[in-house]
Amino acid sequence: MIQEAGGAVNLLRRSPLGKFFAPGYEAEFTTWREEQKAWMESVALLELSYHMPELHLRGTEVIPFLKEIAVNKLDVFPVLRAKQLVLAAPDGNFIADAIIFHEEDDFYRVVGDIDWVHFNAVNTSFDVTATVNPNWYGPQVPRDVFRVQLQGPRALELVTELVGHHLPEIKFFHIGELEIAGKKVRALRHGMAGTPGFELYGPWDDQEAVRAAIEQTGAKYGLRKVGAVTYPTSSQESGWMPIPLPAIYTAPELKEYREWLGPYALSALGSLAGSMTSENIEDYYINPIEAGYGSLIDWDRDFVGRDALRAKFDEPKRVKVTLEWNDEDVAATIAASLFDGSPAQSLNIPMPHYAFYPADTVLDANGQQVGVSQWSCYSANAQHVISTAVIDTSCAELGTELTLVWGNPDIQTSLSDAKEVRKIRVTVAPVPYFNKAIKTTN
Repeated sequence: MIQEAGGAVNLLRRSPLGKFFAPGYEAEFTTWREEQKAWMESVALLELSYHMPELHLRGTEVIPFLKEIAVNKLDVFPVLRAKQLVLAAPDGNFIADAIIFHEEDDFYRVVGDIDWVHFNAVNTSFDVTATVNPNWYGPQVPRDVFRVQLQGPRALELVTELVGHHLPEIKFFHIGELEIAGKKVRALRHGMAGTPGFELYGPWDDQEAVRAAIEQTGAKYGLRKVGAVTYPTSSQESGWMPIPLPAIYTAPELKEYREWLGPYALSALGSLAGSMTSENIEDYYINPIEAGYGSLIDWDRDFVGRDALRAKFDEPKRVKVTLEWNDEDVAATIAASLFDGSPAQSLNIPMPHYAFYPADTVLDANGQQVGVSQWSCYSANAQHVISTAVIDTSCAELGTELTLVWGNPDIQTSLSDAKEVRKIRVTVAPVPYFNKAIKTTN
């Protein structure tokens, strides 16, 4: 496919697939503003049951297997713990991340971007078997577990009442075993929107009773259900990068993996669009350190991409930041997209970006490219449009004023017919945007 399209950039630019969407539930339950405010002011119920595939790993050698492909520290990983699984390419760039749950002695559940782990699992000589539990982008059939998150300053109070005021202490990224409405559920302690929270999951057939209890009890705590419009905006405040472009398109070592993925993988179907115009797909890559995972890396062993990643760690060139977009420029761009004779690219609210892999150029005061902006959203909590970006370390000081280029200059894409570009002033802000509070104890 890549060769036929004239290169990976052309392949992805021609894709008609738009930005991420979450299947299986309503676009909005109240309004996206109220739903966003809930994870900052009260408690939000975020839906995770439908969009993320799961890979179930079983066997006596899962950890030795993972140590060959993951950058993580995995020596201490007991049952009822979870980890952020981070995966690098041979060149040290980012392939994927996911959450891995250690459920039983020889059973691990990988939730999120599972393809690279799956490919390696079916080709390993270790005692590992892999089974996919698919998401709802295909047939919408019952799954192994339902999965929801409760996030916000009142999440702890709500969960405490749901379990009859006998909530055990659950440390950060530990998993507790609870009972809600007479049904057994497990609770991972972490946060996705940058606030305290729990990820609850349990048998698919038990979800009706659990959901009813959450909604009924949650009313007194200001619970808001988060719809599919709002859900993708939850990551920008916390600074997590949801879907970086995987670094898989050029390396000869990954040819077999590309062939295994086939033409219907998201890495083949996902659209690439934005003002960044490089024809070299590698210019769109990031590495795990730029994604914020440097502290998770286990340098005391070998893994795929270790030496290349070490070089990037020793001499970092870019860093992850939040960009706060100028309100006046945002308003002017929206107006230009609607009322000018030669319209600007639409800047939709609450999620301005329009591609599966967005890439917008960031310039310094001299007009030189110093970074790339990825996912963006309007945050009702910040009261600004914000985006997550990687920029040169020389420009990363908080308060630095930069310029984001908005539009598709001379780029062939099916997602836009607006060629006029706009310049939007942006300011470097903290990542996460607000103080993170996900590690608070019971």
